[in-house]
Amino acid sequence: MKRFIILASLLFMLVTSGCSQAARETVKTGPPQMQPGIMKVHFIDVGQADAILVQAGEESMVIDAGNNDDGDRVVDYLKQLGIKKLAVVMGTHPHEDHIGGLDNVIKTFAVDKVYLPKVNHNTKTYRDVLLAVKEKNLRVTAARGGQSFSLGEARVEILAPNGTRYEELNDYSIVCKVTFGDSRFLFTGDAEAVSEQEMLNNGCNLKADVLKVGHHGSSSSTGERFLKAVSPKMAVISVGRKNDYGHPHRETLQRLAAARIKVYRTDKAGTIVMTTDGKKIEVETARSAAAEEKETGVRREDR
Repeated sequence: MKRFIILASLLFMLVTSGCSQAARETVKTGPPQMQPGIMKVHFIDVGQADAILVQAGEESMVIDAGNNDDGDRVVDYLKQLGIKKLAVVMGTHPHEDHIGGLDNVIKTFAVDKVYLPKVNHNTKTYRDVLLAVKEKNLRVTAARGGQSFSLGEARVEILAPNGTRYEELNDYSIVCKVTFGDSRFLFTGDAEAVSEQEMLNNGCNLKADVLKVGHHGSSSSTGERFLKAVSPKMAVISVGRKNDYGHPHRETLQRLAAARIKVYRTDKAGTIVMTTDGKKIEVETARSAAAEEKETGVRREDR
């Protein structure tokens, strides 16, 4: 345990910190091709876990990579897109369903920078990530609210975490906002009510067109005030079918419905790819509504 904490401390490098869309749903027929002036956001279907790829021009960022068993799947997905280098790899927090496959990603691709929250977590999964970082002679940047960086033509702002001691590991989650032209995406990891309130108290500009719903749609995240501040047109829930947690919770779905937000779920739509030119956002899903109805026997309007 002591050696692990020393290893984690050596790997972290502290950084100075502070604090008109139209969607269409189609069926994905092949790997999307990048074009200049385009950003793509891939919400990769990894079941009850998170894995996101952001491609902005020639630069790419991975946010989480699913469970340990999802590592190869995420790596294969990136390879199919022709990706050889990642500008940023970000692990939102040390839970396995978010960082489990990150060591595979780091070992497979050239990586410029790694962001993790500054928190020690003594699990083999977390140690594997830190060892992969060490083996590639990389250093970890400790993510905190107020940091920002460029990703191609996009701007990435880290809005959380804003504290150093939380009772829940989920509240250490890195929350980042990616802006490309007029299009804005907010990625929240598993951030819960405490972190959401801190962002509100800090006056963070949370407004976004697309919200990656926190904690797989748990009722402990996506509070009313937070959702109102984000005011998204679309929301994505990364969640596994018939999971043991009952995600997404009814309360969260009701809040999203009351705000008339279009919801996409990986358990129903499969991998979801959003493409923006900085003005409009188009949505492609691995499974169409018709295919879903045939598979489940339930019409979308009956849900």
